[in-house]
Amino acid sequence: MERTLETDGKSRKAQCAEDLRRKVLTEAVEPGSYLDEVDLSEAYGISRPPLREVLRQLAGEGYLVLHENRGAQVAPMTHKTLRNFFVAAPMIYAATTRLAAEHATPAQIVKLKECQWAFRQAIRTGDAADRALANERFHSIIGEMADNEFLIPSLRRLLIDHTRIGMTFLNPRKLDLVPQRELAADQHDDFIALIEMGDADGAARLAVSHWELSRAQIESFVTPESLHFPLGRAPGAEDKSGAS
Repeated sequence: MERTLETDGKSRKAQCAEDLRRKVLTEAVEPGSYLDEVDLSEAYGISRPPLREVLRQLAGEGYLVLHENRGAQVAPMTHKTLRNFFVAAPMIYAATTRLAAEHATPAQIVKLKECQWAFRQAIRTGDAADRALANERFHSIIGEMADNEFLIPSLRRLLIDHTRIGMTFLNPRKLDLVPQRELAADQHDDFIALIEMGDADGAARLAVSHWELSRAQIESFVTPESLHFPLGRAPGAEDKSGAS
């Protein structure tokens, strides 16, 4: 009986952690909001000590921020956060994808293909949350392939905000986004092919192109039509203005 209770306690902690990750990514809990430990403890059927272990774990992963005497706050999305996100995204995506092409194992490639199938299914059904989560998982697997302890935490934090931004701005019912979503899915297939071939340079270039597709969509949503407010080119992108 003791072993059963211990196992059940561990499964409840895991369920709590996984569910909170999903709620943060899909914005079921708003950025910057505070979590109520009493409500969470009751909802997941775990006591406060193991709950706090979960909250510390999620804070270490970048989902939450812990404040003394105020508790756990869902990672905010401030102007500074977004600005840093747009600066860092192309560099981190390119670096992790390059390493993935160099180090991916056959088992990881199979996992990536399975995730791609789920991503295309979510596009077909029009489920915004499933699509966002499948996309986050796809790029997380690429991070696992990279196998770099310095890049993985940065990629994880980047994907948290990228997923939340997608949930905020990219309305799945907007018909004019259908071609972009299909192109994104096609680029995922290209990622798999390049990684499977071990083409590190090609994979890194595709990562920047894939980021540019996402960046352009987000910029179109956050910029009024009468105002041009560029969110920043990817490093190495051609300056079409001709300015030095």
